[in-house]
Amino acid sequence: MRVEERFLNYVSYWTTSDENGTSNPTSEREFTLARVLEQELKDMGLEKVLLSDTCYVYGLLPATPGMENRTPVILQAHYDMVPQANKATNHNFETDPILPRIDGEWVKAKGTTLGADNGLGVAMGMAVLESADLKHGPVELLITVDEETGMTGANALKPGLLQGDILINLDSETEGELYVGCAGGLDASASATYVPADYDKNWECWSLAVKGFKGGHSGMDIILYRGNANKIAARVLYALMTEADVKLLDLEGGTLRNAIPREAFATVYVPADKVEAAKAVFARVSAEIKAEYAGTDPDSEFVFKPYECAKGECCCGGDECKYVPEADAVRFVRAIIACPDGVERMSSEMEGLVETSNNLAMVKIEGGEFSVKTLMRSSVDTAKAALAQKFEAVFALAGIETSFAGGYSGWAPNPESAILATMKKVYNDLYGKEPAVMAIHAGLECGILSGAYPHWDMVSCGPTLMSPHSPDERANIPSVAKCWEFLKAVLANIPVK
Repeated sequence: MRVEERFLNYVSYWTTSDENGTSNPTSEREFTLARVLEQELKDMGLEKVLLSDTCYVYGLLPATPGMENRTPVILQAHYDMVPQANKATNHNFETDPILPRIDGEWVKAKGTTLGADNGLGVAMGMAVLESADLKHGPVELLITVDEETGMTGANALKPGLLQGDILINLDSETEGELYVGCAGGLDASASATYVPADYDKNWECWSLAVKGFKGGHSGMDIILYRGNANKIAARVLYALMTEADVKLLDLEGGTLRNAIPREAFATVYVPADKVEAAKAVFARVSAEIKAEYAGTDPDSEFVFKPYECAKGECCCGGDECKYVPEADAVRFVRAIIACPDGVERMSSEMEGLVETSNNLAMVKIEGGEFSVKTLMRSSVDTAKAALAQKFEAVFALAGIETSFAGGYSGWAPNPESAILATMKKVYNDLYGKEPAVMAIHAGLECGILSGAYPHWDMVSCGPTLMSPHSPDERANIPSVAKCWEFLKAVLANIPVK
């Protein structure tokens, strides 16, 4: 089965890890695709095929004749994929398959993420093992899980299973670039409670929407300075609250820690005598923000309109009609505005590389509870710790508790890497030019995996993807073919052990 056929099959499965899951894996649904992969490896005739109780998949392909003395290689990818769709898109990831489409040299999905991160890596690794014309030494395949939720799958890997000395990770996203380092990460959360207050019958109920922002991968795309819908919604709400006496009922934006939020939605009460003032404030502030982000998010949209309820009215007198008391609403919205977001610092070691960032990923205020979830990244552990201190300080000033979890260190480059030298030569031989050697401001599993196998020599590569973790995700078709050709050539030229 070809790479593209495998890919289209794999993305038909719902493999999303559970942000709030406490088990390993975080969701039982992840076993569905894992069992498919396990059976495919057995059907290929691989040795030592294993589906672990923590849901990683493993198999060993013995060397082809005459290649037994080559250094054993591990191909590695993860199969959990990020589900993102705009709120207006009618797509249920649990039951509806991804709908891929071809647009010139790109494959996209209809209204959702594509799953190329890291479905293509899985497909490429599986297809390599099946390739009849491949010359290779011993090759192990390792497919991990829960990469998108704190790397818990990689953390579950125990020493002793894998025998290889070289790891080729298939999870980077630009063909022609070899990655030798990545950022570490930390999940940061803030939470508080409040006592909802009763509404006034002289208030009108209005809905507010901030949408149409591009979003994207919080590691790869953070350097593009796209608008964060949560931060922007907070700016609009603060103006409405302080200038037009608007009351906040609820606010929700973002869906995943590692996706820059594209949309945020709020419900508010507007005093009947302040409706025109509120409309004027909204028009002014939204126009200002649209102008600020015209270059990065030209399709941004701001909507402020009377609330539309199926019952014909906003409030029916129940608990759902209670609002956030003014003092609580102000401190919550101020905290969101003040929360660190975006690029914190650029690297002083590598030009163009983000060193430290934070993604204000998810915000929710509803039913007496306030919560914020972010993902911090840094290639410098002390800088990541300093950013965590800043996060904690901001929310402490607002009387809001914070917590941290899922921390992992980055992957430090190894300038003496033997596999890097081999891959550079192979690429130059194939295409007549040197590949770029890079570090990435995203989390790759290499750093965590090396904790269990510190002797591994590691490089990451992959085809070109754009806008992963967003409905604009797309994979470049010619780059998949080049990466496939390159990977086979690398395996044929692995040095003698």
